Amino acid sequence: MNLPSTTRPKPGRHRRPKGAPAPARATDHAPAAHASPSPASAGDTATDLPPAAGHDHPEAPLSHAQIVTILTGLMTGMFLAALDQTIVATAIRTIADDLHGLDRQAWATTAYLITSTIVTPLYGKLSDIYGRKQFFVAAISIFVLGSILCTLAHSMTSLAVYRAVQGVGAGGLFSLALAIIGDIVPPMERAKYQGYFLAVFGTSSVLGPVIGGFFAGMDSLLGLAGWRWVFLVNVPIGIVALVVVIRTLHLRHTRLDHRIDWWGAVALSIGMVPLLLVAEQGREWGWSSGRAIACYLIGAAGVIAFHLIERWMGDEALLPMRLFTNKTIGISSIASTVLGIALFGGIACLPLYLQIVKGSSPTEAGLQLLPLTLGIMAGSIISGQTISRTGRYRPFLRIGAPVLAAALLILHWLRYDTPMWQLMPVMVLFGLGMGFMMQPLMLAVQAAADRGDMGIATASATFTRQIGGTLGTAVFLSILFSALPDRIASAMAAARGTSDFRAALADPANAAIVREMQSGGASSSVLKDSSFLTSLDPRLAKPFLQGFAEAMDVVFLWGAAVMAVGVVVTWMIPQISLRRPAPGEAPIVAE
Repeated sequence: MNLPSTTRPKPGRHRRPKGAPAPARATDHAPAAHASPSPASAGDTATDLPPAAGHDHPEAPLSHAQIVTILTGLMTGMFLAALDQTIVATAIRTIADDLHGLDRQAWATTAYLITSTIVTPLYGKLSDIYGRKQFFVAAISIFVLGSILCTLAHSMTSLAVYRAVQGVGAGGLFSLALAIIGDIVPPMERAKYQGYFLAVFGTSSVLGPVIGGFFAGMDSLLGLAGWRWVFLVNVPIGIVALVVVIRTLHLRHTRLDHRIDWWGAVALSIGMVPLLLVAEQGREWGWSSGRAIACYLIGAAGVIAFHLIERWMGDEALLPMRLFTNKTIGISSIASTVLGIALFGGIACLPLYLQIVKGSSPTEAGLQLLPLTLGIMAGSIISGQTISRTGRYRPFLRIGAPVLAAALLILHWLRYDTPMWQLMPVMVLFGLGMGFMMQPLMLAVQAAADRGDMGIATASATFTRQIGGTLGTAVFLSILFSALPDRIASAMAAARGTSDFRAALADPANAAIVREMQSGGASSSVLKDSSFLTSLDPRLAKPFLQGFAEAMDVVFLWGAAVMAVGVVVTWMIPQISLRRPAPGEAPIVAE
């Protein structure tokens, strides 16, 4: 039974007995001056319980059934964004070929990641001030609108613009859902309930590649090219998500009136866009060209301006700098960035390898990615269940980072003729490393943050991972397409000494493509549209496939190097106790 509002204590605040001394207060879990830690937590840090204002909370403690009901609404929204990531990854090669821009496919991904990254902390801040539900509903609506626009794309440029609209919606789906769970579920139980979210990721990881491959493999459906349904399928799912969220998500919000850090958002955009632009276009412009240097300078100015604005705004900042002075949040943010770089870079290349090098159809490639999905699900379930019992997330970070680095290093030795039975265990290993890291990093940040900062702290964890993902996608695909012409040329030179290749050159049926190869046009054409490889004489296609495989080896090697840094960083993350503190008790750092 709910207490009358006049007698109900505000959630998050605890009364202390009359005459009792006020608890020492320290920020960011740094020891308070002159405060002596208790023997049980000697060497640990202390902070007073945060205020309840500025976050969503239930009007009374929620039962398991009530939490699951709310989760249903959250999961339908998250399913949209999770499905979109996997469904597009499988279909992007077909989309890029149809729009004649394979070498520009990074724009369709990075445009989405840029906008979702920039708005993620905005969603966190605005929802801390005004409430989660209305922004969650807005995020779903914008995502559906962007999906409709994507079906109308007529070039890779227009697709990138529409994907940017999608990203504006996607930026709120993950962070707000996780923040709401942080509001209503105690830390020790959070891993168990976040396991439901991981089930959504697992389901979308299974369905996404298969659905994406199914639609991409169709010439047309109801008068539209098959790949356009990859985006259109979001519309009915989005409508269902809106209905479920509106009906099930009922939380009380205590409003705080604050300024919104719009200048910080502008500075962040100025810093990110030019740097990503040069990462994508540098191979064509020249890394030391005038345009590249201009992008470096503008991007650096934007990053510096963002840092200064955030310091000036203080607690009103888009990303309050005080969050990152907390050791756990600061190091976890670096680890999330590194994870995003390695993760998105690897995931961007695997579907290309399967479809271009192995010659799989989009549907086949989707099914061949299932071992990766199984690895993610296994890692997530194992880590989630273990953390919910033990309260310790750090062991999984220390295991997951080396596993992910090892998987990327093994992928470096992929060849064009590597059999699938050898590739599949490596994909399981890759997914296992991901599953071990993604949830524990979020739990670490949420455990270290004050309750009143739950929205912005959760958004910061998502933000840093997406920053890494955006950089990883742009840079790694740029590395891939920069290395590709030289790798194809080397493979072509080696093939000219073989009898099979010379016989294929002399075959009259190959006369047209031979003339294009001799003029150098084939190597540039494959960067725009790789579909001609499927009908090419296998003897002539072999050097192209070898070139693609060897260029991807470079990407995976860089990914392994980045993840090696992640191994060091994750080892430094402290262990925060996930049990709910008693009134007046601080979270405990358990080293």
